[in-house]
Amino acid sequence: MSWIEKLYDTYNNCQTSIGYSEVDGVRPLLPICHITTHAHIEIVISMDGVFQRAYVITDRNDKTTIIPSTEGSASRAGSKPECHPLCDKLQYVAGDFLEYGGSVTSGFSKKPKEPHNNYIEVLSKWCQSEFAHPKAKAVLKYVKMGTLISDLHAYKILFIEKNRFLDKSESKRDKTVADIFSVVNSQDDAFVRWIVEEPGVLETKVWKDKTLWDSWANHYLSSKEKESVCLVTGKEAILTSNHPKYIRREGDGAKIISANDTSGFTFRGRFITDQQASSVSLEVSQKSHYALSWLISRQGYQRDDLVIVAWATSGAEIPKPLETRLSVIDVEDLTSDTLPTENTAQLVAVKFKKRIAGYGKEIGNTNNIVVMGLDSATPGRLAITYYRELTGSEYLKRIDNWHETCTWIHKYGSRVVQDEKKYIPFIGAPSPSDIAEAAYATNRGGKFEVDKNLRKATIQRILPCIIDGQQIPRDIVESAVRKASSKIVLEEWQWNKTLSIACALYKKFKEQKENYSMSLEENRTTRDYLYGRLLAIAERLEESALYKAKEKRATNATRYMQQFSQRPFRTWNQIHSSLNPYMVRLGGAGYYKSLIAEVTGLFVSPEDYMNDKPLSGEYLLGYYCQRQKLWEKAKKDDPSLAIEDDNESTEE
Repeated sequence: MSWIEKLYDTYNNCQTSIGYSEVDGVRPLLPICHITTHAHIEIVISMDGVFQRAYVITDRNDKTTIIPSTEGSASRAGSKPECHPLCDKLQYVAGDFLEYGGSVTSGFSKKPKEPHNNYIEVLSKWCQSEFAHPKAKAVLKYVKMGTLISDLHAYKILFIEKNRFLDKSESKRDKTVADIFSVVNSQDDAFVRWIVEEPGVLETKVWKDKTLWDSWANHYLSSKEKESVCLVTGKEAILTSNHPKYIRREGDGAKIISANDTSGFTFRGRFITDQQASSVSLEVSQKSHYALSWLISRQGYQRDDLVIVAWATSGAEIPKPLETRLSVIDVEDLTSDTLPTENTAQLVAVKFKKRIAGYGKEIGNTNNIVVMGLDSATPGRLAITYYRELTGSEYLKRIDNWHETCTWIHKYGSRVVQDEKKYIPFIGAPSPSDIAEAAYATNRGGKFEVDKNLRKATIQRILPCIIDGQQIPRDIVESAVRKASSKIVLEEWQWNKTLSIACALYKKFKEQKENYSMSLEENRTTRDYLYGRLLAIAERLEESALYKAKEKRATNATRYMQQFSQRPFRTWNQIHSSLNPYMVRLGGAGYYKSLIAEVTGLFVSPEDYMNDKPLSGEYLLGYYCQRQKLWEKAKKDDPSLAIEDDNESTEE
């Protein structure tokens, strides 16, 4: 239960964040005994319970509404769902719902007034308790009048004819006016929230009134008796077996803790009752789950039902484990068109170091950091697939180490700056999602995509490499190397992205045996590195000749790259013999010829040079670095040969 205790502590440390988030798309940190839902109709009443006006809520960003709930209504389902205490659908809140032919849930067909009666009963108990709230009393006074539907019809919110709700196809709609059918398909499903106006009171919206939140929570908790000891706090408390859902997103029915022995047989054979299996208090359960939902929305990675989230229990901001360096820093001052590519990439690394240092001061060395992975095999069950607790200093050290050891120069990173998408080079580790694409993406209908289950599995395998310092899996590295060797079948931007990721992965894989530089190592004499250099020289020579002749086609080095990686000596002879006409076009190409001779002379022995066994990923490092060196020389010495740098090609 360590995870639930850490989330409970996090909730208590972040009390000031309870309520609506100022960031679009971030779910609110909910007060206990409350849930969020989407409202469709907003009704304004006075403190005396008199109807004033009503609106259809068409703004998507304004629909999310925090409402009081019970344990049953928070996860209501089935034929006879429980009512919410204050805001709910028309069949619950409207006393005259049946007079206009409203259709109740099938389970209430024999007692169609039951939904409204239950609503009045729950709301009345609240208003009669010591924790009663004036706004709740005003709503109760109004709904008891039983005129809600007629008021909405008179205010032209609902489409009613001959005391009957009209279907969408039957209504005579004015396309220029927002109506109820613009937000729901059936008027019966409309959800109502309240505004209670009172002179001198600034906060009239019940879903934003914190005093009303506290009022309902205090009333609901006081109405229940303490049952047993909570295993998380060790204190006697109100226990619950109905734990929150909607953890990863709205509408997500998967639960982490669930007990349904009457149907799913989740604990029978080991325990007699569900409390023996999991004894958690209502307060702890809701605070923990609400904190997790908030953290996932605020700072978690979510894709294909997989969630990875890291947080400090103190509430301090921390770097996300699956981000690149570019995503962590502020790039506003790195987007000048006059900055050289290499300098920009270096600046990203420098700013990342400073940002990590800033996190260290904010978090502290001893604060708890938690990293959690969540995934679901079925729609109703959510599993914790990864869990680690670290101190602040440990976490930052491991994040920094990942970016230092699995690093290369990448030119595919993009950020939106002043409403414009810009590609910014950076030095660092690729994201696990990009690694999955580089290793396993396949052509599906003309578009390269990776299977979602394969992506999830890859990310889950890479996460321990980041957090625990484990060795990166060999098969992922080899798959990325093979993909980078297939230049001819990939789009230019995609191949460049795959190449830099493959170089980063191989460098990381060999970190304990070799220390590779991201710049050309002219004195390195390993066979694979030298063959990579030779391939880059041949490619650059032919590219220069083709550019001079104004031809645009793939070079022989590009076409034979996959074959070259498997049989380097034999394929190199083919590539080298095809270079003669291109050397003639370049007036002999003396520089390239001497460079080829120089690199060939670096082989340890003739046997090493003539060895035709497949190349390892090291050849890509030599290829990349030699290619970059030749490109920089071309720009400096001979502008006429400075053709467009393939590395700067970006995704369209």
